[in-house]
Amino acid sequence: MLADNLKQVEENIEKACARAGRKREEITLIAVSKTKPVSMLSEIYHCGIRDFGENKVQEICEKRDLLPDDIRWHMIGHLQRNKVKYIIKDTALIHSVDSYRLAEEINIQAKKVRRIVPVLIEVNIAKEASKFGIAYEETLQLAEEISHLDNLTVQGLMTIAPYVENPEDNRIHFKKIKELSVDIAKENIDNVHMDILSMGMTGDYMTAIEEGATIVRVGTGIFGARN
Repeated sequence: MLADNLKQVEENIEKACARAGRKREEITLIAVSKTKPVSMLSEIYHCGIRDFGENKVQEICEKRDLLPDDIRWHMIGHLQRNKVKYIIKDTALIHSVDSYRLAEEINIQAKKVRRIVPVLIEVNIAKEASKFGIAYEETLQLAEEISHLDNLTVQGLMTIAPYVENPEDNRIHFKKIKELSVDIAKENIDNVHMDILSMGMTGDYMTAIEEGATIVRVGTGIFGARN
């Protein structure tokens, strides 16, 4: 069943790429495996997926020891400063940097393990009170502040768009994130790149790809409804 789900997601990605005139290689599919058992991750791993996204530090720590070490773990949930040290060594990308203080802690811990950690700035594009992320208007300033930290590098932006019945309703938000990334890139800030746009989830990843996403985070579409 999971293989069939993954096949459907892949076909949808191909369709969205075709509509947008993009190549499939431009898109990284992250299997969002939060709350899912290791057996399900293993099944998807054997279908060829290497990028897995988790919301909680504890789940990354528990699962990474039980699964092959060529998996690229993505921290996509809200990250507390006191938990950074547990994932700093081997997390491929931290998607959820939304404050200077968090970036500073990532930098401190990255120095200890002599690593330069790639991060994304999380933008609360729809100004939802229930979501983390920095305001659209404050993103450039945060990028400038973070740029001076030696042991992390800003690779782009991430957003969690509102939950909607019709994915078209989120097109405006994805467009806005893309525009913001272009504006920040024009500033030519040292150590700040806008190569990655992590946006689009199970309900709207095709729309996100059409608007420039380079990473889509699909959980329910692959693993089924959350436990």
